[in-house]
Amino acid sequence: MARAILIVLDGLGVGGAPDADRYGDQGSDTLGNLAEAMGGLVVPNLARLGLGNLHRIGGVAPTAAPLAAWGRLQEVSAGKDSTTGHWELMGLVTAEPFPIYPDGFPADVLGEFTRRTGWGVIGNKAASGTAIIAELGDEHLATRKLIVYTSADSVFQIAAHDAVCPLPELYRVCEVARAMLVPPHAVSRVIARPFSGPPGAYERTPYRHDYSVLPPPGLILPVLQAAGVKVRSIGKIYDLYAGVGIDETYKSRDNAEGMARLDELCALPADGPELILLNLVDFDMLWGHRNDPAGMKAGLERCDAWLGGFLERQPAGELLVITADHGNDPTTPSTDHSREQVPLLARLVGREPGVPLGVREGFMDVAATFADFFGCPPPRQGTSFLPQLNKGDRP
Repeated sequence: MARAILIVLDGLGVGGAPDADRYGDQGSDTLGNLAEAMGGLVVPNLARLGLGNLHRIGGVAPTAAPLAAWGRLQEVSAGKDSTTGHWELMGLVTAEPFPIYPDGFPADVLGEFTRRTGWGVIGNKAASGTAIIAELGDEHLATRKLIVYTSADSVFQIAAHDAVCPLPELYRVCEVARAMLVPPHAVSRVIARPFSGPPGAYERTPYRHDYSVLPPPGLILPVLQAAGVKVRSIGKIYDLYAGVGIDETYKSRDNAEGMARLDELCALPADGPELILLNLVDFDMLWGHRNDPAGMKAGLERCDAWLGGFLERQPAGELLVITADHGNDPTTPSTDHSREQVPLLARLVGREPGVPLGVREGFMDVAATFADFFGCPPPRQGTSFLPQLNKGDRP
C-alpha cells in the first residue's frame, strides 16, 4: 500500500540557475531574497527537513540531522513556466520553448478568435492581471469585449467580469481558444481570469481555470497508472497535465484548501499504491506575480505550521518530495516567473536522518524516483535518488 506525495511550492526558487542571464533573471533568488527583505523567515518545520542545508536563507539554519534528504534541481527544459516545470518533474523534457508574445498576439489570431467565439477583444498586450483589470475593466463593461492579454510566459489569458461574461461562457470561450491555438501559436496555457465587483473595486474571483496544451508522450504518470498506481491531483496539477495520467482530481481555491484536501486524502485507508500531487499556487499567483514579499512570507509561515502536523502523521515507508516548478522573486522589479534552481526535500519516513543530494541536472530525477519507488519502468531521462534515501549513500 505504498504512497508517495509531491508538494509543489509554486514559484519558490532558490536562485543559482547558471543560465539565468539568458532569461533576464540575474540575481533572482525567491527564497533567499525574500528572507533578506523580510528580516528572516520563521519556518521551523521546513528547517527540520533541511531547507537551511540546501540554501542560505535568513532565519533558517542548517541542521545536523534533517528529516529529509536535501538538494537542488536544475531545470534542463527551455523555459520557466509552470507547464514546462511540471512536465519536467514528471519526466518530460521540453526542448523547444513555448511561444511568447511580448508585443501581443497577431491580428489574424485575434480575428480568428472573434470569428469562432463571437466576442470582440480589447487589451492584447503583456500585463499584470490585476493591473489590466484595473486599466480596462470599465471599457470592458462598456463595450462588452473580452480582455485578452499575455505575460512573459506562454499564456493566452482571458479576463471577463461575471456580469458581462458568465463563468460557463468564459470557460466555453477558453475551450474554443485552446482548440484554436495550434502550432505555431500553441501557447502552453489558455487561462480563464474571471473578476467581479463595481468599477474602481474590481477583484479576481477564485474560479480561474487553466487549459494546458496536451503533453506529448513521455510523462511518467500513465506508466504509473498502467502499473496499478492510482494518481490523484490537488489544485492546478490536473490542468497543467491536461488530465493525462490523472485518475482523480480535487480543486482547491488556495493554499489552505489544498493542504486541507491533502490531509483528507492521507487520512483515508489506501486501497493500493498511490501518488498524490499537490500544487500550492498562492506563492506564485497571489504574492510572486504581485511583488508582495510580506504576503509570501506570511503564506510560507502558515504552510510551515501546517507542515508540522502533517510530518507527524506520516506513516513509516511513505515518500514525501517537496520542490517547486520555477522561481517568482517578489523582490525584483519583474512580476513574472524567474529562471532559478528549485529546492529538493525528499523524506522516506523511517530512513532519517537525510543525506545531501547535491544539484540534480533535471527535474526528471523526481519522476525517476517515483518510478523506482513503485517499481515501474523509469522515464526516458532522469536518475532516481531513492537508493540514497534508502541507504544513506553519499552522492
